[in-house]
Amino acid sequence: MLKSFEHVGMTVSDMDCTVDFYCGLLGLSLVLRKTMANGMQVAFLDAGGGMLEVFAPPGGASRAVDVPDDTAGVRHLTFHFDNVDEAFTRLEQAGVEIKERPRFAVHSEMLNKIAFVRDPDGIIVELAERSQG
Repeated sequence: MLKSFEHVGMTVSDMDCTVDFYCGLLGLSLVLRKTMANGMQVAFLDAGGGMLEVFAPPGGASRAVDVPDDTAGVRHLTFHFDNVDEAFTRLEQAGVEIKERPRFAVHSEMLNKIAFVRDPDGIIVELAERSQG
């Protein structure tokens, strides 16, 4: 029987920048960080309802490419916040790359407000505030 969502794995170019972004700016918690025998760094970042497993190859990684609408793949990572405007303002003041400023969500049955930014590798991150009710 399914218990919960566990984690999603992703590759990044710089572990320090990634941990600073996801933990320092978004509020995830660093659970584990280590370097494997082949030089690959790995970290688990807890988002409260699941984790990110992050891999940083010893030689770095190329910038992420957005998944086209007609191509299968992960389009973005979404994190739930009490207040999207406050979270967005904090990220904007930190110099994070903005994709889309806060707006009301199209799927108002589920979400109230959303905004989109990019992590240090260009991966799209959605900030979401749930609808009341």
